[in-house]
Amino acid sequence: MEKKQGFFAKAFEDMKENARMQHAADKAEFAAVKAESRANREEAKAQRGALAKAFAAEQNARMEDANRRKAKAEERIAAAKASREQED
Repeated sequence: MEKKQGFFAKAFEDMKENARMQHAADKAEFAAVKAESRANREEAKAQRGALAKAFAAEQNARMEDANRRKAKAEERIAAAKASREQED
C-alpha cells in the first residue's frame, strides 16, 4: 500500500526538488562566468604582448627619426664651423 503524503510533505518535497534544480543552474552559471573570466584574462595577456610590440616599434621609429635629425644638425654645425674658419 502506498503511503499518502500530506500537504506539507508534498510542499517540502517540491521545495527540495526546486533547490536541487536551482543548485544545478547556479553551478552551471558559475562555471560559465569562471570560463568567461579566464578567456578575458587570456585575451588581455595576448593583447598586452601585441601592444608592447607596437609600442616598441613606435619607440624605434621615434629614435631613428631623432638620430636622423641629430645627424643633420651635426652636419649643419660642421658646415657653419667650416664657413667661419674660411672667413678668418
